[in-house]
Amino acid sequence: MLKTGDMAPAIELPDTDMKLRSLAEFAGSWVVVYFYPKDDTPGCTIQANEFTDLSEEYAEAGITVLGISADDCFSHQAFRQKFGLKVILLADVERTACNDYGVYQEKEKNGIKKMGIVRSTFMIDPDGRLAYIEYGVTPKDHARKMLEFVTEAAGFDKGARLR
Repeated sequence: MLKTGDMAPAIELPDTDMKLRSLAEFAGSWVVVYFYPKDDTPGCTIQANEFTDLSEEYAEAGITVLGISADDCFSHQAFRQKFGLKVILLADVERTACNDYGVYQEKEKNGIKKMGIVRSTFMIDPDGRLAYIEYGVTPKDHARKMLEFVTEAAGFDKGARLR
């Protein structure tokens, strides 16, 4: 399992528009990477909508938000369009990043065990290190909690961008 202070594993995945995106392109700034089980499901929709609702505050602070699931780009496009999402969604169909971040795990529901993505969030600092890790995230109010965490951790003053 990853721990705070570790270097964040590299990410290179296609976004909703099939453009290859890399974690390296955001070097020098704060990045929230959240993994979620499936597009257009109740908890995942709550989480994506809340990050979208706070997107201007994240942008003002210079924080990038990346949402990752094993859904393909077409599913992400439909999800983005249906809810007007402003979050960068990345398609990890092969579950490469999911495995690198340790979020693809055995889960149990109604007594049935199966592999799946455990809703998890990673805060990456400007040096590329993991500043915060949370597995088993509750979607409601999580986006606000992450914004408060990073602005406090970085000593962010309203109106100024994070380093």
